[in-house]
Amino acid sequence: MSTDVYQSPLSERYASKEMQYIFSQDMKFRTWRRLWIALAETEKELGLPITEEQIEELKAHAEDINYEVAKAREKEVRHDVMSHVYAYGVQCPKAKGIIHLGATSCYVGDNTDIIVMTEALKLIKKKLVNVMSELADFADKYKAQPTLAFTHFQPAQPTTVGKRATLWLQEFSLDLEDLEHVLSTMKLLGSKGTTGTQASFLELFDGDQEKIDKIDPMIAEKMGFAECYPVSGQTYSRKVDTRVLNVLAGIAASAHKMSNDIRLLQHLKEVEEPFEKSQIGSSAMAYKRNPMRSERIASLSRYVMIDALNPAITSATQWFERTLDDSANKRLSVPEGFLATDGILDLCLNVVDGLVVYPKVIEKRLMSELPFMATENIMMDAVKVGGDRQELHERIRELSMEAGRNVKVEGKENNLLELIAADSAFNLSLEDLQKTMDPAKYVGRSKEQVDAFLEKVIRPILEANKELLGVKAVINV
Repeated sequence: MSTDVYQSPLSERYASKEMQYIFSQDMKFRTWRRLWIALAETEKELGLPITEEQIEELKAHAEDINYEVAKAREKEVRHDVMSHVYAYGVQCPKAKGIIHLGATSCYVGDNTDIIVMTEALKLIKKKLVNVMSELADFADKYKAQPTLAFTHFQPAQPTTVGKRATLWLQEFSLDLEDLEHVLSTMKLLGSKGTTGTQASFLELFDGDQEKIDKIDPMIAEKMGFAECYPVSGQTYSRKVDTRVLNVLAGIAASAHKMSNDIRLLQHLKEVEEPFEKSQIGSSAMAYKRNPMRSERIASLSRYVMIDALNPAITSATQWFERTLDDSANKRLSVPEGFLATDGILDLCLNVVDGLVVYPKVIEKRLMSELPFMATENIMMDAVKVGGDRQELHERIRELSMEAGRNVKVEGKENNLLELIAADSAFNLSLEDLQKTMDPAKYVGRSKEQVDAFLEKVIRPILEANKELLGVKAVINV
């Protein structure tokens, strides 16, 4: 690795080798050559004078890109596509005259962009499904573990650890829906010429409309796509990039929300992300166990959410049939959005797979707040033994304020139960009151909701995608 030039942290630290390959030069230029072969085959099959020998020569050099020849040529002509047409022709002297026949630069550039984004979406889907699988296992394991819930990050009616995890899981399931929709609608540009009119093919095929109608469908089939976009300028609509990056931004938002919750729970010492034996939490404070992976998820997620603005603005500012102010932006925003999302999902996999739950800490915090949560039940029990509901409601309000003051001002334990037991209006002993302190009584249908959600929503998704399961994340740093 060169140490005297800038290296993207996305490649060095965060993205997987698999995703890096999808956006590599090899993937790009090998795809260009596959597209040139598909075009030549299509033109031959539709009657142009192209020989099988020429096709075979092109196929023989589809993988071994002569980069140095292309780079040297680009210095002369300042055009990347024509430089690679030239380089391919050097390797294929018999076929050089039919390479790129009738096409414009966007034939290879834009179709390759679609193919690359499609492959990248497939990898994102694979990792997303595995994150969902890990979360489903976690939710199922802790579906009955009572824990204090929070609204406004203030103590609220209890939930369970597993039920909270289903909230994260549901957001990822919505992202998967969006991803699958966009993936199912990806189409190639096809070969439509300089302004999308296919004028060059009218010339090549002597105005034979029937043959020209077959070009795009034949190319799409050879490249593994169902169809091409029916109309275009020189490029496919940059709205496509917007749709794709919005999917990534949605995943990033879901991951960010989950990572924030985990960071807050780690502060409370209730749940902790995995911490390796030799890991250092702080350079100054040796005792610290910082939630660095969850923090990194949040950090990368913010980048992806903002990055989604790039294709939206690019799409909005395209002029007529083609303008080139998209190119430099696309080269950055699309690959880096995918590399960052890939890194986010690897981190999510790692964190969820190793989440540590501390039931004793959870129980202690819950029990310190539970008397407040139990006041309605206590009031109903007091009514059953002859109390007046309106009077009891006011007495509980007053006693709750006193107990809260004892906790916050005096630093004492929550003594609400003792205060109620000492109040004759309730006619309940401390022993009676303590019987109401079973946390499971206050979590509502949390367990049943987890079971139903996993059974009806998540497991069918995992079953439909079972061939994608089994991914384990590798975290570089």
